[in-house]
Amino acid sequence: MKFIKNILVYILLLESRLIISKYKPFIVAVTGSVGKTSTKDAIFCVLKDQSKYVRKSEKSMNSEIGLPLTIIGVPNAWKSISGWIHNVSRGLSLILWKNDYPDCLVLEIGADHPGDIKKIAKWLRPDISVITKVSKTPVHVEFFTSPEQVFEEKAALAEAVRDGGSLILFGDDASVSGLSERVKDRGVNVFRYGTTQLFGSAVMSKGFEIVYKSVDDIRYPDGIKFNMELISTPDAQGVLNTSNGSVTISNVIGETYQYPILAAAAVGMARGMSTEKIISNLQSYNAPLGRMNLVRGINNSTIIDDTYNSSPDATISALKALKSIETNGSRIAILGDMMELGKYATDEHRKVGREAALVANTLITVGPRSRATGDEAIRSGMDSRKVFSYDSTDDVINAGVPIVSIGDIVLVKGSQSVRIERIVKSMLANPDQAYKLLVRQEDEWLEKK
Repeated sequence: MKFIKNILVYILLLESRLIISKYKPFIVAVTGSVGKTSTKDAIFCVLKDQSKYVRKSEKSMNSEIGLPLTIIGVPNAWKSISGWIHNVSRGLSLILWKNDYPDCLVLEIGADHPGDIKKIAKWLRPDISVITKVSKTPVHVEFFTSPEQVFEEKAALAEAVRDGGSLILFGDDASVSGLSERVKDRGVNVFRYGTTQLFGSAVMSKGFEIVYKSVDDIRYPDGIKFNMELISTPDAQGVLNTSNGSVTISNVIGETYQYPILAAAAVGMARGMSTEKIISNLQSYNAPLGRMNLVRGINNSTIIDDTYNSSPDATISALKALKSIETNGSRIAILGDMMELGKYATDEHRKVGREAALVANTLITVGPRSRATGDEAIRSGMDSRKVFSYDSTDDVINAGVPIVSIGDIVLVKGSQSVRIERIVKSMLANPDQAYKLLVRQEDEWLEKK
């Protein structure tokens, strides 16, 4: 089976290279450890009317299979042989005949193994490369020797940007900001984004706040709001031109959601768009499912659905978001295993446990690795009667937990393989809307155990 998959990947990647060479679309490529999908979707919102035909990676299609599927413009065929034959045939058709093809691609690039991005970067050659936050704490290091090797893999996309192209960098981190040095002699325009001017961000946010709404005299979190400041390069007299605008995003929570918007605005700047146009286009931004989405739970509770995937940095950020919400109810954290951490797994789960003890009134862990999270939370002073550990999502659902009340805020987060979105589904006020509200609701996923 692996042999057949390798052949399929080879064919799809070869077709993708030939398609890119033939149609020569403008390419924006996004990588990093945190926020790739949210950033890719925000960039699409900014650019969608700036070209004749813009295509983005659907959902989180960023793997060795997902990337060529986006370039070819076909869906994942899963286990369908006829579906894969159709996908390969579609790629061949694009190569052999002239077709209507996007003049702009917004692509998400991931790395599961050493060399994944470097191999793609050699032929993709983006016009704009975007590097989001790269975690200092280990993430996706199971097949890497160290977090530093992961960083170098991500850095390959920065180095791959075309001469005279643009490099968009997460500007709140010295290592990512420092990637500008690797392209300084190639005429590449560098734009940084962040919440500080420490490394010279051209796009910044200020005045972050949580937006609330009242329903039946109960106050619920409803989204976030912040001011965005765009700073242009100095004019002939050395004067900086600064423009501002307010951005509101509904149905999400967390300060980290500023970054995808800021990155997208930086891409807009690189494309010569006005601040007004950038902010106008961002008004249609909808956060991808399973990434800090606010959904209504049973008994008038609020669920923070962050179930798409998990990593140490993202989990701690999610816990801080949970802590920041004003509520008269309880704060409940349901945390599943964080995968692909290799030798760092136990220490990182314990680190999350220490943070959870500072935030949650009740902690529920899901999976064998997360037992270390619960144990560490108790060691850190959390009442052991408020900590519950289960081996699987089914165990949690069958036990009938958590018990939620009016005003409670429930954070649910875990890695993809834990399938922790099933717990959110069991808690929805309107479970018949799960297919619209939650990740992994396709038949292929629902059939998996």
